[in-house]
Amino acid sequence: MRSEHVSTPFDEQIEELRTGYQARLAQIGELQRRMSEVTGTATAKAQAMKVTVGPQGELLSVEFPTGAYRSMAPKELSDLIVATVQEARGKATAALAEIMTPHLPEGLDAARLLRGTADVARLMPSEPAMPDGVREYVDQGRVGRRAGEGPRIAHD
Repeated sequence: MRSEHVSTPFDEQIEELRTGYQARLAQIGELQRRMSEVTGTATAKAQAMKVTVGPQGELLSVEFPTGAYRSMAPKELSDLIVATVQEARGKATAALAEIMTPHLPEGLDAARLLRGTADVARLMPSEPAMPDGVREYVDQGRVGRRAGEGPRIAHD
C-alpha cells in the first residue's frame, strides 16, 4: 500500500529554506573562487622592485626590473621591500573587499573585516532570522504536541 504525502505549509517553508540554502551555497562557491584568484601588485619608486601577493597577502613574486636595488644600503632595500609588499597587500585587500561587499550585511565594512578590525558582533541579531512557522515550531515544539510533553528544541 502506497501512502501519499500531503504537503503542509510547514513542509513548503522547509523546502523554501532548502532551496534558498542551495542557491546561497552555489553563490558562496563562486564568491570563494573569485576571491582565490585575487592578486595585488605594487611597484616601488624608480621601479627598484615589483611584488605581487595573493589573496591572503602571501608573496607570489618579486621582480627587480632595473638595477636600482644594487645601489641601495641593506636597510634601505629592506624598508623598500616591506613597504612595497604592504602596498601590494593593501591592493589585494581592496580587491577582496570589492568582491565581498555586495554579499555582506549593510554597515559591515569588508576591508575592516579582512583586517580583523570590524565589530561583527554588533551586527548580529540576538535571534536568527527564520519564517514565522519555523519560529513557532522552535518556540512551541512539534505540531500536535502539548506544551510540556516530549523533547523540546532548545535555543538560547
